[in-house]
Amino acid sequence: MGQQEKVATSLAGTVSEEISASLTAVDAELARRYPGDPGTRQPVHTVYVPGDVFEPGTLRSWGDQALAALDEHAPDAASFAAVLGIPEELAGPVHDRVRAKLSREPVEDLRIDFEDGYGPRPEAEEDEAAARAARLVSEAYANGTAAPYMGIRMKCMEAGVRDRGIRTTDVFLTGLMAAGGLPEGLVLTLPKVTYPEQVTAFVQLLEAFEKAHGLDAGRIGFEIQIETSQSILAADGTAAVARMIDAAQGRATGLHYGTFDYSACVGVSAAYQASDHPAADHAKAVMQVAAAGTGVRVSDGSTNVLPVGPTAQVHEAWRLHYGLTRRALARAYYQGWDMHPGHLPTRYAAVYTFYREGLEPAAGRLAAYVAKAGGDVMDEPATAKALSGYLLRGIDCGALDTAEVARLTGLTHADLDAFASPRRGDLTVTAP
Repeated sequence: MGQQEKVATSLAGTVSEEISASLTAVDAELARRYPGDPGTRQPVHTVYVPGDVFEPGTLRSWGDQALAALDEHAPDAASFAAVLGIPEELAGPVHDRVRAKLSREPVEDLRIDFEDGYGPRPEAEEDEAAARAARLVSEAYANGTAAPYMGIRMKCMEAGVRDRGIRTTDVFLTGLMAAGGLPEGLVLTLPKVTYPEQVTAFVQLLEAFEKAHGLDAGRIGFEIQIETSQSILAADGTAAVARMIDAAQGRATGLHYGTFDYSACVGVSAAYQASDHPAADHAKAVMQVAAAGTGVRVSDGSTNVLPVGPTAQVHEAWRLHYGLTRRALARAYYQGWDMHPGHLPTRYAAVYTFYREGLEPAAGRLAAYVAKAGGDVMDEPATAKALSGYLLRGIDCGALDTAEVARLTGLTHADLDAFASPRRGDLTVTAP
């Protein structure tokens, strides 16, 4: 042991106390505004089905149609991998997991659409469709056929359709309550938000519903759909989307990018409206920064190129969708929209390839970090958080198995959770 150092200070203890006292309000504000990721599962996609089209067998039908498309256009692992450029060593595992997913849980998040996909209808007709949607959603959760997340997209808070959107929301939620209560996987999507005050109004609506039914305050959350330029940059030059998150008062769960409405809003020609257009990249980058640390997740939009027709045409659409999905994943947009059953094979193929090709590098880096073993990359706690989040997302969607992640990292699922969403204080995980 070397010579023990003499420790001396110059400041009175009251200095630290005074500084802490001066930052009390900031500490509370930081905790309120930036609680971090909720640590719950995020679906890899959202499927939209018009309110008058949704049936009890819709989810199973989507899975069956997706499997039929594989059988017809890429009947084995090698042919599917060749179409998409999946590495040979991953062809079998990805193909097997995609088919298993389509058989077991083809849709992770379903939105029954009463907005653009439904359009204007007679009042009585939309009332009946909203009540029917509530009944079918409740029955699906009761009999085990529901997607993990289900809900509706109502019409927006603009003057021309506001009353209709409020009524549809009321009819749907009231129907769920009458059928036994709100399911845990309930999700509402508020479209075409332009001003934060529209978010405030929707919060007011949900507060009134919760009070009417004796529900806990804040029980009902919702997604904000970003489809207008004004939601990114307000007239005063501020980032309106950040103000929208604040206006939601903790109820916002996601920001969903609307590819085609937003593209049209900023003047992009129809032929160039896509999720990889520079205008789309800018909007999503602003959304991502605004949502960071708030617990609000960002979702990419969709492609309108459908994998239908002759095999060559289907393959071309598959390659486009696969490439856009992989591009989004690399940019940390872990969710997107799928508009057709034929998109499901490439959604899951892109997601599963993304996680399986990165499994061993991510697990190795995390294991080295825990063991303080070093290596060719010097990782920090923030990177350990990102590595854990990556592995957990892979497990949630079925790309990875808990057992194989544990074998490669030496960590339990609870350990991964602790790294991904660390609490206050130092995080201690015992190395194997």
